[in-house]
Amino acid sequence: MFRTLVKTDTLAIENTTLAIRYFELHTLRGGLRYSAEIVLAPGDRIILDDDSLTNLEAKTTCLAPATLYSRMLARAHAA
Repeated sequence: MFRTLVKTDTLAIENTTLAIRYFELHTLRGGLRYSAEIVLAPGDRIILDDDSLTNLEAKTTCLAPATLYSRMLARAHAA
């Protein structure tokens, strides 16, 4: 099972720009799944997936900022 890159995008959050790559995967049952790889920092990525590219883009728009802010908050409390 191979992923195919179908789209690249960026998401600006305050003074940070996140790179996003969207992939399509054909399942063994003949269906389609989509995944998004969001690069938060070098070596720090999150992966989201969904049955629909449109839903995945909406999910990415909501969850990427929440993830970034939660990691900023965790670093502030760790210091």
